[in-house]
Amino acid sequence: MNLPNILTVSRLFLAFVLIPLIVCDIPFGKSVALVLFVLGGITDYLDGHLARNVYGTTAFGKLMDPVTDKVMVCAAFVSFVELQLVKAIVVVVIISREFIVTGLRLLALNEGKVIAAGAWGKHKTIWQIVAVAIILLGLSIQYDILPHRNPALLPDFCHAFGTVAHLLSIAVALLTVVSGCMYLYQHRALCLSDLQ
Repeated sequence: MNLPNILTVSRLFLAFVLIPLIVCDIPFGKSVALVLFVLGGITDYLDGHLARNVYGTTAFGKLMDPVTDKVMVCAAFVSFVELQLVKAIVVVVIISREFIVTGLRLLALNEGKVIAAGAWGKHKTIWQIVAVAIILLGLSIQYDILPHRNPALLPDFCHAFGTVAHLLSIAVALLTVVSGCMYLYQHRALCLSDLQ
């Protein structure tokens, strides 16, 4: 297993560490979660860059890179539902799209083809990562910074932050649906050939 693939797999471990850091009452856990998530985003960039320019792309990398991104992002969004920052229906929409696209990839793999992430999928992933990072930053401020620095600002911040998190999650869900529809349209021949 080459370095880009090791970085890809490392994001799976990050996902499982993120959940308790976000949902449990761990001192400065939200801030640690933010740092780890940003590191995960950096490894996402690095493994793609290294695979394209140094080590070469592999079938494993093409398949697992988008899957590990999905696991990391979905773990964060499910944790946000637990904290009542994001509506469950929004996360169901996001996860459903990921299952559908992953299913299509497996269908292609069954026919000897590997479908790499397309432009729409990459844009979707970038904006999901940005949204999660913003929400984690808000959680860090709410739980780890304001209570110690300026607790009087906490009620107003919580109200504004809740609105921002809600709107961000809806925007990301809409982009996720659009990218999923584009993905299915671009690979419609694969879907239709299997139905015939």
